[in-house]
Amino acid sequence: MFALINFSYLAAAVCFILGIKGMTKPKTAVRGNQLAAIGMLIAVVAAMLDGEIISYVTIIAGMLVGGGIGVWLAKRTAMTQMPELVAALNGVGGAASVAVASSTWLHAFDANILGTTGWSVAIMASIVIGAVTLTGSLVAVLKLRGSLGETGRAKAWQAVTLICLIAVVVGSTLFINNANPNPLVLAALVGLCLLLGVGLVQPVGGADMPVVVALLNAYSGLAGAATGFVLDNQGLIITGSLVGASGLILTAVMCKAMNRSLPNVLFGGAFGQTSSGPKQDEGEFYEGKVKYATPDDLALLLDGARKVVMVPGYGLAVAQAQHAVKELANQLEKRGATVSYAIHPVAGRMPGHMNVLLAEAEIPYDQLKDMDAINPELPQADVAIVLGANDVVNPAAAEDPGSPIYGMPILDVHKARTVVVVKRSLSPGFAGIPNGLFIRENSLMVKGDAKDVLQATTSAIKDL
Repeated sequence: MFALINFSYLAAAVCFILGIKGMTKPKTAVRGNQLAAIGMLIAVVAAMLDGEIISYVTIIAGMLVGGGIGVWLAKRTAMTQMPELVAALNGVGGAASVAVASSTWLHAFDANILGTTGWSVAIMASIVIGAVTLTGSLVAVLKLRGSLGETGRAKAWQAVTLICLIAVVVGSTLFINNANPNPLVLAALVGLCLLLGVGLVQPVGGADMPVVVALLNAYSGLAGAATGFVLDNQGLIITGSLVGASGLILTAVMCKAMNRSLPNVLFGGAFGQTSSGPKQDEGEFYEGKVKYATPDDLALLLDGARKVVMVPGYGLAVAQAQHAVKELANQLEKRGATVSYAIHPVAGRMPGHMNVLLAEAEIPYDQLKDMDAINPELPQADVAIVLGANDVVNPAAAEDPGSPIYGMPILDVHKARTVVVVKRSLSPGFAGIPNGLFIRENSLMVKGDAKDVLQATTSAIKDL
């Protein structure tokens, strides 16, 4: 039985690795997700066979309830709310680690069979990381929803964070080295860790929340791995390590895509506050310089275009315009045009977010091109249509050393022969700065909801 259980854990680990590998490409993402799910099922069954379980009724009931909640959340969550869902699931993982580690320690304390120093270290690591993940994720969810408003009082929160961090380090050290620890001390440490999680995330600007969510994903994995050491469960150690490593890689990818260092995200305040110069008045920046067009104008422009690049952004996701953009692309392709889609690494606020959204409309995978592949092609594009994107197409990132986003990798849509920006208003993106693309000589703006504009344009093209 021991050999079978270990082989099951190994099989689960292989499924996880292949699943993660599969999810790196849209074409294999579904299969990758299925492989990961199979791996988790194998790991759960192996854990149930591995442990000394008195009754399976409670476990099966918990699985049914948890699975039901998961299905309900997956069905009701809109694609634009995926970052919030990921953050919430990170918090659930952190809460599970805290609950398991705390209950395991209390059981050992009641039975007077406390483990070794290494075991106590694993207990504290699971509790500290898990509690920070729990409250940090809750704050991230609220910030992504806009419920907490501006960061405000960042210095005060950073002071709270520093005090809590020192208290947690000192308290954990004393707790681990105490031969007869008090359960009340453990409760106090849990409370401090929960406050520490709030303090770490509260000062971070809302624009940087996707990066923080990726980091919290890594935290949840590390907490799970620590819990694996607590329970002496190899499967949980492997799974937690994989989640932690992939979360850290995702964090690094997002920091690079946003030209931000992780310390700057965590301790530098909001995204748009890094500029040393005065904030430019948006009304003055745009006044009399934006050239507006209509869907009919866009239809005439596209009628003669041979190479068209669609640039989907968060606004397209909000408008649920993926099917409308596919319908327009079909009309253009009937007229002999070549259509491709420029995908920024953080389009839709999370890596892979936009790919999934466009896949819903059955847009061919070979038409989805990442930033490095599409940028050399943009100067040859007759028309580039920006659909709700903002900061990821702002030329200031490449041309203005004084801009807070200078150096951030962007899609070079400003190099296309004609750029058409479809946007509801001139409001800034997450960086909080004006976009010089909107006033370029080769730029037109069609104000309106992305879905409505695309449908009107498609109708106009059919009438030509």
